[in-house]
Amino acid sequence: MEEHGKRNSFKGSIGFVMAAAGSAVGLGNIWRFPYLAAKDGGGIFLAVYIILALTFGFALLATEITIGRKTRQSPLTAYSKLKKGWGFLGIISCVIPAIIMPYYCVIGGWVVKYFTVFISGNGVQAAADDYFSGYITKEAEPIIFMAVFLMISAFIVFRGVNKGIESFSKVMMPILFLMIIGISLFSLTISHTDAEGITRKGLEGFKVYLIPDLTGMTLEKFVNVFIDALGQLFFSLSVAMGIMVAYGSYVKDGDNIGKSINRIEIFDTAAALFAGAMIVPAVYVFMGTEGMSQGPGLMFVSLPKIFNAMGAAGTVIGCIFFAMVLFAAFTSAVSIMEAVVSSFMDKFGLSRKAACITEMLIALAGGIIVCLGYNKWYFEFTLPNGTKAQILDIMDYVSNNCLMPIVALGTCILIGWVVKPKTIIDEVEKNGHRFGRKGLYIVMIKYLAPIFLMLLLAKTILPA
Repeated sequence: MEEHGKRNSFKGSIGFVMAAAGSAVGLGNIWRFPYLAAKDGGGIFLAVYIILALTFGFALLATEITIGRKTRQSPLTAYSKLKKGWGFLGIISCVIPAIIMPYYCVIGGWVVKYFTVFISGNGVQAAADDYFSGYITKEAEPIIFMAVFLMISAFIVFRGVNKGIESFSKVMMPILFLMIIGISLFSLTISHTDAEGITRKGLEGFKVYLIPDLTGMTLEKFVNVFIDALGQLFFSLSVAMGIMVAYGSYVKDGDNIGKSINRIEIFDTAAALFAGAMIVPAVYVFMGTEGMSQGPGLMFVSLPKIFNAMGAAGTVIGCIFFAMVLFAAFTSAVSIMEAVVSSFMDKFGLSRKAACITEMLIALAGGIIVCLGYNKWYFEFTLPNGTKAQILDIMDYVSNNCLMPIVALGTCILIGWVVKPKTIIDEVEKNGHRFGRKGLYIVMIKYLAPIFLMLLLAKTILPA
């Protein structure tokens, strides 16, 4: 077990890649990526997303992982060690996962609940119109499931980098990918005839997902697609939330960072694309494209109805699906918690045990507040983007729409103009390793990424 003053490392690059990929393959990919792909013209969104992942996403991912390894520090302390006076970026980078962890555990608790419902053979209940709203507005049960999810995540983090995070990721990630691919292939084989006699097939839904739809495409709509893909990358690559800095600090000096970054890109992009191939065809078959909703509405309302419409096979598929979502939620929750725990260890000299207990208590208190936001403390608040929000939505908006782009923009300015890109390049090329796309990295981190991030901030923060 790690104590203060002693830092562990991933045993090998595969463990690091699996942990980093596991962080990214979370709920954001499963319930946000398919919705955006269906909304933004299918193949158009996919093409824009892939290009941005290989350019913008690559630059941020490489920067954060390298900052972590170079400084051997967690996000809270890494930025000040890299450049005196820039510690504020580290503070924000630590605040982000601290905000995310409580409400992520609440959602993780919802997944645990639905998994238990389907594995007990009661999936028909989950298909009822008011089942989800009825569940989250209960006072005690959501808190219990949230606490269960949190304690399992905390136990994995408590076991440390090697015995906990690395070992867990190396087992879970192959299983998770097999499940995603298996459900994706199944989605392509299904068909359904609705009450009006219209028959839709999974392959038709796959075409809707994959083939670009240029109908009504204008410059303004393309800009919206671009901004959507840009925002999704934060979820898909787990950047700008301290996670990759923390994980990078556990990478050995002799490991080839450039090669690991390429592998993480491949895993993360594949996971996002398969998430769309898994969900869009299934929703199309049973509900048409208009049935594609965003966020909890997709996973906890639309999909249970689809599983119910599948008949006996739906119970089995529902069990597999929610098991897969649960694995994905755990791999992400572990990384979010580790970003905070490692920060407490580095900044305050706490042992892993003490840091883990501290963050668990903070997340538990925050999770209870989020749960009560759907019953005793329910209220509605209008966000700048015009949407009605409760406590969970406000926390999500502040962390994802405001603070994450600010951290990413600040990181670009720090690396691009203050300490210079050579700082990152030299660390990647240490031990004679090659840094592919070096020229692209310099252009992106200095010029293009800051412009993209300012556009994203303007779009998400300014009133709709």
